[in-house]
Amino acid sequence: MNKVIKVGMADLQFASAPSMLRTSGLGSCVGIILYDERMKTAGMAHIMLPDSSMARNGILNRAKYADTAIADLIEELQKKGASKFRLKAKIAGGAQMFQFASNNEAVRIGPRNVSAVKEHLRSEKIPVIYEDTGGSSGRTIEFNPLDGVLEIRTVNKGVVHV
Repeated sequence: MNKVIKVGMADLQFASAPSMLRTSGLGSCVGIILYDERMKTAGMAHIMLPDSSMARNGILNRAKYADTAIADLIEELQKKGASKFRLKAKIAGGAQMFQFASNNEAVRIGPRNVSAVKEHLRSEKIPVIYEDTGGSSGRTIEFNPLDGVLEIRTVNKGVVHV
């Protein structure tokens, strides 16, 4: 029986095979998985906002923001023996959970999160191997570092393995 390590909102965790990583409640949030296939190790972050400059009162939960969460995932995976040059990414989430007639950027958190995640991964030269983003449905994801398979459960759409 594989151990499942739960990743909460604004949280990040790490696992090596045979353990797995799971997060649920991905609406406008984005689940980011960085993994090293050779080392069979991975990190998962459940980010809520695109940029840490949005932090209030000087209190910074680094796992809450795309920029700082990705930096921390890379740093910790390298400490665990992963090679930055072998890291690959899979991302899911970033739904537009509420339909508004407005083009107000403040309500477009999901698409802005996805864009920020991709931008930061591109700047770190980490390829996004798979993404299941956008739409208007929530997701639960589970990643297995043993085989690199990501299971995505989408509300009203069932399960896919990639």
